[in-house]
Amino acid sequence: MLGSDPTLIDDVRARFAHVDRCPFTGERIFFENAGGALTLQSVVDRSAELAAIPDNQGRDNPASAALMEMIAEGRADAATFFNAPESGQIIVGESGTELLFRLISVAILGAGPGGHVLGSTLEHPASASACRRWAEVAGVPYITVPHDDATGTVTAEEYAAHATPETRVATILHTSPVTGMGVDVRAVAAAIRKVAPECLIIVDGIQHAAHGHVDVAAYGIDGYVISPYKAFSRHGYGLAWLSDRLTALPHNALTGAPAGQWELGTRDTGAYATFSEVVRYLDWLGERLGETGPRRARIEAAATAIHDHEADLCRAMIHGTGNQAGLADLPGVGILGGVENPAREGLVSITVEGMGAVDVVSALRDRGIRVHARKADHYSGNILTPLGLETCTRVSMCHYNTEAEVATFLAAMREIVGD
Repeated sequence: MLGSDPTLIDDVRARFAHVDRCPFTGERIFFENAGGALTLQSVVDRSAELAAIPDNQGRDNPASAALMEMIAEGRADAATFFNAPESGQIIVGESGTELLFRLISVAILGAGPGGHVLGSTLEHPASASACRRWAEVAGVPYITVPHDDATGTVTAEEYAAHATPETRVATILHTSPVTGMGVDVRAVAAAIRKVAPECLIIVDGIQHAAHGHVDVAAYGIDGYVISPYKAFSRHGYGLAWLSDRLTALPHNALTGAPAGQWELGTRDTGAYATFSEVVRYLDWLGERLGETGPRRARIEAAATAIHDHEADLCRAMIHGTGNQAGLADLPGVGILGGVENPAREGLVSITVEGMGAVDVVSALRDRGIRVHARKADHYSGNILTPLGLETCTRVSMCHYNTEAEVATFLAAMREIVGD
């Protein structure tokens, strides 16, 4: 376990840039990981190294050949991270949002006439907006499965109640960036395929990628998208796996380009190379935890430890640690998704009676703790409005955070609520 081994957690934290100090404000605790995780120092170094190289891919020189090898390695490393089958392909794009729009548009336009598109009210606008836009263009209905306001998630049974043989395209949010609750992607996809076996299924894994297992081979889906800056890499690119049948559908491409090519223009070698650094880190972590099997097994071991450590941090935050009372025992504090929720992944969203989230964020900032306010706007209104909330405060952790940081946060919250 990460939290029970001080040497290991210190080694983990040493691999990340700005783990306990903001370059602008000084010492702070970073509980804003859902907005973008900390960046591996190796990613920072690799980015700087490759940004200085003037050569392009596809040229007859050693530098170009080296870049092509880095891209091939990055694709292979990403396939290992996704546990992608040998079929399909890995692509990078402008961002996770851009890739979701691209995959969803191709799926909807390529699914043939008739039918409908299925999603859920839990989804981030990255997928929901794409579904609305392209369903309207295709002239087909977009149906949304209502999520459970009390638990902050959506189940396979709820999807099954809305899936029909006419479901041509479906989207699934793996983890909500507002409630922090995960969705059983494998069960949802199976429920859809039971009645619509040819449905094209695309998953938004942007929030989930840093917090647990990703296993597209087990899901029975056609596309999985992440934003690497939320998984220890950097801004500036998105990453996706596409199945062969999604790859083969008509899509934007240069005239005369090789069949199935999705990437447009010259790729940023640094995107692929920096994601290789993420995979190397997870590989290292799995080995440090004692896993001696193949690389995928080491990544699985790292994912299990990450998930378990973050679950411990969430329990400490909600129920208390040491002599600090947990959020569940602080007067006037509400917890989205309930106190006991096994679907929670490294994130606790709260309300404070008599205080708006912006004021809570400011009060915590003054105490050296970085969190974020979510508002009932186009990003989070689908979650907050049904709960009758205008705002909530999102406290989001990753595996490099510690129980000591949680204790400091709880002491600050006790001051803020006046307990």
